[in-house]
Amino acid sequence: VQVVQSGAELRNPGASVKVSCKTSGYAFTEHFIDWVRQAPGQGLEWLGRIDPEDGGTKLARKFQGRVTFTTDTSSRAAYVELKSLRSEDTAVYYCAARSSSVTSGSPADYDYWGQGTQVTVSS
Repeated sequence: VQVVQSGAELRNPGASVKVSCKTSGYAFTEHFIDWVRQAPGQGLEWLGRIDPEDGGTKLARKFQGRVTFTTDTSSRAAYVELKSLRSEDTAVYYCAARSSSVTSGSPADYDYWGQGTQVTVSS
């Protein structure tokens, strides 16, 4: 199994960023893809999830309207786009795959993790 994310990004406030998560070695459409982030000195924060089988999404309320999840089943990839970036969005962003339909938010709920993508928002 491989879950490989795109490289580090530096953006100005107000800009957008799109992070990719490319997978192999497991049943892509049978696992939700969640996106979580970890800001410096903070714990994991859940952004939401997408179901690659039907494209259905669920976002944490604070990210609604600013975050978009997509998948490309032909290339087994998932993407997160974050708009109107603020300095508070500076964090390492992770994609994580789970076969379970429910999660308590524990890292142990996930079967596979990407290596993380540093997103830095600074002028």
